[in-house]
Amino acid sequence: MHYSWSNEARARRALANISALLRPGGTFIGTMPDANVIIKKLRKAEGLKFGNNVYSIHFDEEFADKKFKSSSPFGIKYNFHLEDAVDCPEWIVAFNVFKKMAEEYDLDLVLVKNFHEFVYDFMKKPDFVELVRRLGALGDGSSDEINISPDEWEVAYLYLAFVLRKRGQPDQARAKNRVERGHYAIAEEDIMVIRSED
Repeated sequence: MHYSWSNEARARRALANISALLRPGGTFIGTMPDANVIIKKLRKAEGLKFGNNVYSIHFDEEFADKKFKSSSPFGIKYNFHLEDAVDCPEWIVAFNVFKKMAEEYDLDLVLVKNFHEFVYDFMKKPDFVELVRRLGALGDGSSDEINISPDEWEVAYLYLAFVLRKRGQPDQARAKNRVERGHYAIAEEDIMVIRSED
């Protein structure tokens, strides 16, 4: 989502696409950098760059005063480097603006949590712990504990998880079918076929 925040038109297009592709009652699960954490870290840094052995974030000189106008919530760019994974520009997402804009596209915010809070909350649930173990999502998968390095855990703190739900009532017949079969049923109209024209 944050890659679309370079300007308002792109951000609106991303939200319009999400809304258009969800049925009423449908859920979108997303992640994005936590602007509050990033700005707090920027303001604590001596210069315009901060990070650790795993990541670095660098803001351009235009943000030397480390202040961001609420009247200009788009185009707040920084460069993000994540060891062996990412090295590209990203944009700050003012979450209050994101929430208001999502509502304009019939998307209600159901959940928003920083990754640390999200992990701590869900590690109390046995099904989630088992999934995390199988995926090795918080280490090598050998235990129920978080066993990633402090530097990696700091990277997790830079992100948040959010859930949007499309307004409206879900199709009851489809919902009943999912419950009876124990999983999501794919209907003919759910399948999109893409053909190239040769």
